[in-house]
Amino acid sequence: MAGFDASRLDRIRDWMQGYIDTRRYAGGAVLIARDGKEAFYHDAGLRDTATGAVWTRNTVARIYSMTKPVTSLALMQLVERGLIHLEQPISDFIPEFTDCRALVPGATDITRTAPCAPPTLHQLLTHTSGLSYAFNPGLVGAAMAQAKVEFRANQGTLAQMCIEAAKLPLAFTPGSRWEYSVGIDVIGRVVEVVSGHSLDAYFTQNIFDPLGMSETRFSVPEGARDRFAACYTPLAEGGFTTGKPEMGSDTLREIDGARKSPFLSATLFGGGGGLVGTIDDYMSFCEALRTGGAGIIAPRTLTFMMRNHLGCEIAAMGPSSFAEQPMEGMGFGIGGAVVLDPARARAPGSIGDFSWGGMASTFFWIDPVEQLSVVFFTQLIPSSSYPARPQLKALVHGALT
Repeated sequence: MAGFDASRLDRIRDWMQGYIDTRRYAGGAVLIARDGKEAFYHDAGLRDTATGAVWTRNTVARIYSMTKPVTSLALMQLVERGLIHLEQPISDFIPEFTDCRALVPGATDITRTAPCAPPTLHQLLTHTSGLSYAFNPGLVGAAMAQAKVEFRANQGTLAQMCIEAAKLPLAFTPGSRWEYSVGIDVIGRVVEVVSGHSLDAYFTQNIFDPLGMSETRFSVPEGARDRFAACYTPLAEGGFTTGKPEMGSDTLREIDGARKSPFLSATLFGGGGGLVGTIDDYMSFCEALRTGGAGIIAPRTLTFMMRNHLGCEIAAMGPSSFAEQPMEGMGFGIGGAVVLDPARARAPGSIGDFSWGGMASTFFWIDPVEQLSVVFFTQLIPSSSYPARPQLKALVHGALT
């Protein structure tokens, strides 16, 4: 079976069922392709505990930060066309970023800043821009939370939110550190400015339609609303906290229902986390990356994107933020993490694996050595709740013959 031991692949079924039986996940699915052929698929559990609807292959789920590689590819399409280059400052496209200031080292107050150059497109793509997230620790994260600079689906428009983000200081001088951020949301606005199209229209015309991704959009497609999954959290309050929050008594507390979700009618097209879609759609995207672009981008551009752009592992750049992947043994490319040393990352894999995940615990990776594409879908926030990602990598590599 495509170089797999079938009995060992079946361990994935038991692993998934264990998560469901213990009410850690409501439901989910795993899809594995090798050498362009489907090697394994399994779904289990429920997409909605309130209605009892089962998780099926065509379930539509929030992919959150797995949007980032899509947006990054869109920007690289514009780079290929000679319309922009990666060392351009963001102020060329969003003038509100012209007069940037960054916190001084050791600042204890948000007003302790110094002038700095605006971050470049490359720094935004690689999370070295000085931007942050509202759920990150530190002064800027707290300021973003207070100002509600969060790029959520129902928060006005992408253009408006980028202007709000530009009002806050940067967490550090661009290029000096790595911190997971809204940088790729801002990149989505660059795509809009340069192309002259809204981000949803650009994605549809240049990525989704060419790849046959008919059910991946910023709003749940009308015909798919009865297949949209609910989203849950084990936390006592909120759902986007990423530190060590208080766990609630209900490990599957619904925080975004399938019938009243802002993803049913999005107004803000967040390039960093706004898409919903099906597992087969996302596999189509992964396979396009693995096989050289499927005509939507050049193979050499993809090779460039999936190299480490940091010059070191993420951990060496002093991050204090949350991330969707380990920081040791991992570099970062254009829109995703790159395995530099599987041993330091403490999960089986190949050097050069390209991957990222989403806040609702979705995950994908592309293995160029084993010619693998793997996609995992579920809906639980935060993604740091359980060690499902390294466990799945161990299961998949354990099944290779």
